[in-house]
Formats: sequence, structure tokens, C-alpha cells
Amino acid sequence: MPSGRITKRAVDGLEAGHQDLFLWDDELKGFGLRVTAKGSRSYVYQYRMGGREAPSRRYTIGGHGSPWTPEKARKEAERLFIMVRQGIDPVQADQERRRQAVDLAFDAYVESFTTLYLKKRWKQWQLGAGVLRREATPVLGSKPLPRIKRSDLAPIWDRLSDRPAVARLTHATLRKLFRWAVNRGDLERSPLDGVEPPPPVAARDRVLTDEELALAWKCTSKLAGPFSGFFKMLILTAQRREEVAGMDWSELDRGVRLWTLPGYRTKNGKPQLLHLSELATKVLDEIADGSTWPRQGLVFSTTGATPISGFSKAKLKLDELMAEHLVPGAELKPWRSHDIRRTVATGLQRLGVRLEVTEAVLNHVSGSKNGIVGVYQRYDWAEEKGGALDAWSEHIAKLVGSAVRDD
Repeated sequence: MPSGRITKRAVDGLEAGHQDLFLWDDELKGFGLRVTAKGSRSYVYQYRMGGREAPSRRYTIGGHGSPWTPEKARKEAERLFIMVRQGIDPVQADQERRRQAVDLAFDAYVESFTTLYLKKRWKQWQLGAGVLRREATPVLGSKPLPRIKRSDLAPIWDRLSDRPAVARLTHATLRKLFRWAVNRGDLERSPLDGVEPPPPVAARDRVLTDEELALAWKCTSKLAGPFSGFFKMLILTAQRREEVAGMDWSELDRGVRLWTLPGYRTKNGKPQLLHLSELATKVLDEIADGSTWPRQGLVFSTTGATPISGFSKAKLKLDELMAEHLVPGAELKPWRSHDIRRTVATGLQRLGVRLEVTEAVLNHVSGSKNGIVGVYQRYDWAEEKGGALDAWSEHIAKLVGSAVRDD
């Protein structure tokens, strides 16, 4: 086989033959150029692991051209030479790198974990799968599992600082995912080892009074951007903050006044069909600037591409606006956006709505729909949910009308 220093001149001058030809560098052992019968040129590195008795292996560095010039290919061959001297097989290392980039990419691993573990072992697997997709995947993306450090998880806890219950569920689900990966041999050690889970969530019973609810509704009109309509739809639909924030026009049908919330966007993974009351339809008409709604796009967005964020800042502004309307010396009792769901549930009970219907409005899988009852009870309460939301909408309209007259 021909040998000599591999340079651009040597590469360009080597002509193709009837079979593959190799030019081996006479300065760096194992570094070579391969020329196929069709004239394709590529740089290779040939080596042995385990002495002369071991079979030789060939690693393809890359094809001649950008980015692989003779100089860059030589530097790569030198790096491979060092790896072999350290007992690292370049071919196996490359295969592992490719496996990490594909099979062990976090977003892909979440789907494997969901299919192979959660669906088989967790009764409410949709909850775990949902928090991984909504809270962890946007932060970790396709980062390979073995490269995820404890510090990479910090942004997840930061974004969940005002949602302690979701933080605990996310921590528990991530911990199980990493332990499952360790048991399968895909990970040496979990980045959550030694990390304390978020503290238990204290039971909350905050319910806004009718006066507070009316005042909140009135003050939303002074909020900037899409937050006015956002808070109103929270009050009128009783759905979760992220579910309302991610509302897409394609999910809405004005003709039948229906919001179809897909399962992949709900906390429990179950789709939700929600009647749009007359007042909710009016709010959406105002956002769309007419009765013809867009066929696609986010309802609440400042960028047009992503749902609104900055909830804490908007909520703080709403509190300030509400405080301005209180009588001198009075203070606004602290409340959270999630308290709206409890307020609506309490309000529906006051209006005489059955507990099963209230749970259906909230898309809860508990109480009357839990256990053996949930297995056989498939009635969706669609008509009753519509009636309940209409009654709640009328109640809000009366409160708001009273508040406006009292202003």
C-alpha cells in the first residue's frame, strides 16, 4: 500500500482505481486516506485494542472537504491515537455518543419511560407524563441523560416556585425516571440523589368572597396585554392556569360554544370538553375583536408563538389594583390564582350543582369518579356541565353588574 505524508496535494493527486485504495501517513501511524473506486475520498484511523493479536478496527473520521481538510483530519487522528493509548475504543465511544444523542436524549427518554414504566406501573400515569412533558422537557430538551447535572434541574424548580404541589409531583416523577434509568444501565447515578424533595403542600382553604371576585373582575380591565381576558377566563371556566394560558383558537368552536381541551394539555391527561357560557363567549369576542374567531394561534400570547408567562408579576399588579379600591384601613387577604378553582367549586355548590358535575367541570379524577366507580362510570355530564357553567356565568354577571353600579 502506498504511504507518505497526507497533504492536500497528495490527496488531490491520488487517482481512483478498480477497488478501494489507501494512502497511509508515514508520520502518524494508523492515519490514512481511503479512495473508493468511484473517487470518493475519506480520512480514516486504523488501530488495535489489546495488542498485535487483536483484530484491527477502522474508524472513519470524515469525507475529504469541509470541514475535513488534511490538517484537521490529522489533528482528529492524533486525538484518536491518545484515546487508544488510554484504552478507549473510538468506535465504541462513537457508538455510545450516538446512542446518547438519540436513545438517551431526555425528551425521547420521557416517551420511553412513559410507555415502558408509567403506563404499566402508575395508576394515574397521565399526571406523571404530563408534568415531565410540560415542566421538565422544555428545560432539558434533548440533553443526554448521562450529561444532566443537578444544576441543570434548578430552572425546573425555579419555574415551579409558586406551584408547590406541581413541584412535588415533578420531583417524584423525575426521581423515578432517573432511578429507572439507573436500573436499566442507562445511567450511572441519578442527579437527584441526595436532593431533598419540595416540602409538603399545606392544605389551603382560601375562597374569594363574591365582593373580592367582582373586584378582581373589574380590575382585570386595567391589566396590560392579554392578562385581562386570561383572568376572566380563569374565573369563567375554572380550568388550571397553564391550561387557560395555552388556549389555542383551534380548540374553540363559537358555533356550538365549546372548548375542546386536548388530553396532552391537561394535568391528568384526560381531554376536557367545556361549554362556553355567554359571558365567556363575549370575553373571547373582545379578544378576537369580533365574532369571527381565528382558526389557529394562541389566544393569550405576547409573542404570537408562545403562551403568556410572568403570571406572578401580573397577579401582583392585580392585587395592587384591587387594594386601591378597598376602604381605608382594609387589607386584601392574600390569594393565589389557583384559589379561583376552589372559589368556583364552592360557588357551584352554593348554586346547587351536584358534586359529580362540579368535579367534571374541574376535570378531577377523584371522589365520585375514583376507584371502582370511575371504572364503570363513563357518563361525561356534558349537559350538566353546560348548565353549571351557564349558572356560574350568570352569577358573575350579576356580581359584576352590582360592582359597576356601586362604583
